[in-house]
Amino acid sequence: MPKYITLIRFTEQGAKNIKQSTARARAFAEAVTKAGVKVEAQYWTVGSYDGALVLSADSEHKVLHALTELAVAGNVRSETLQAFDAKEFDAIVGG
Repeated sequence: MPKYITLIRFTEQGAKNIKQSTARARAFAEAVTKAGVKVEAQYWTVGSYDGALVLSADSEHKVLHALTELAVAGNVRSETLQAFDAKEFDAIVGG
């Protein structure tokens, strides 16, 4: 199943309401699970990004739809990368 790593930065709105961040994260995970997206991991970070998600779904469309809904809420901006394990990467590069 394809995996995606999403790096998150709080918007001004998200930073202002940071105390609700974990509740928003739980609500996001519940909503996307119903839409066929699994939140495999969710972390809050210190540094250039405020958080990271690891998502998986059977289609890119489902993940992108979930991330669109996350953006619409206005609390975060995200950057998403498709991720590959060693076997998948070997298949891509012909290894």
